[in-house]
Amino acid sequence: MNLALVDWHICPAEAVLKEKTLRKLNLIFLGLVIGAAACSSTSSEETVSSDAEVTIVETSTSEAPASMGMGRGSSMMERHRAPIPSEYADSANPVAADEQSITRGSELYITHCATCHGDGGMGDGPSGEALEPAPAPIAHTSQMMGDDYLFYRISEGGAFEPFSSSMPAWKSILDESERWDVINYVRALGSGQITPGMQMGGAAFDPEAEAANHEAMADQGVDEGVITREEADTFLKVHAEIDKLMIGDIDRSGGMDDIQSAMLEELLANERITKKEADIFVKVHETLLAAGIME
Repeated sequence: MNLALVDWHICPAEAVLKEKTLRKLNLIFLGLVIGAAACSSTSSEETVSSDAEVTIVETSTSEAPASMGMGRGSSMMERHRAPIPSEYADSANPVAADEQSITRGSELYITHCATCHGDGGMGDGPSGEALEPAPAPIAHTSQMMGDDYLFYRISEGGAFEPFSSSMPAWKSILDESERWDVINYVRALGSGQITPGMQMGGAAFDPEAEAANHEAMADQGVDEGVITREEADTFLKVHAEIDKLMIGDIDRSGGMDDIQSAMLEELLANERITKKEADIFVKVHETLLAAGIME
């Protein structure tokens, strides 16, 4: 949803392969989630004042691509594809993602979420290190999850199957508007719209590291013989186009697969990719998941 990493080489001939493998062990890919979040409410000592600085910046459609992040843990995709209860299904965010909402969301996030998910939403907060499953890199995973899924996951927490995480049910702590503010904030983190204030610790969103991770996974797929070099290159090309769409105002109704399909259709309609490229992307995406390269 951190990211799937790669290893860094030591000698010229092996440097590239090892370099990729190390990154794969240190960043957990893509993707997208609060769904696997392992966050618990902070103690009074961890609560940070609400005047923490958050910088809102302008972004263009060619900058700060967000990840399709699958997050950490072998069953992350299973959690992302979990059914949404009827009381949450088709919920749409009624709160505009404006500066006011993002500011409110930042205060709530710092107070309740950053200790596990990290200041930048990369799943690397100090209190999350010992949790299993690990806190999700929600800055990434939130980009590919529907409003209804995110609202459901924040509201109900994760103390049940298939999530089985330490995340509490925030519906008893945050009212509906506050939960939507948090969603607006974590999506702003993953889109590069804001620079988080450093309070609890943890890395900020790094689009270059994210792109390198995508490439590492594709290269691993080629090395393991599950995809061809041509398929890998096509996957990376389409992924880059999807990343550009994800930082914009896209329709986030439905599940992860629905959102991905909608973005592919938009890219096809705008002739930014071909039908063949879209088909190869879907094939490679599922192949990397099946091979355990993308989690």
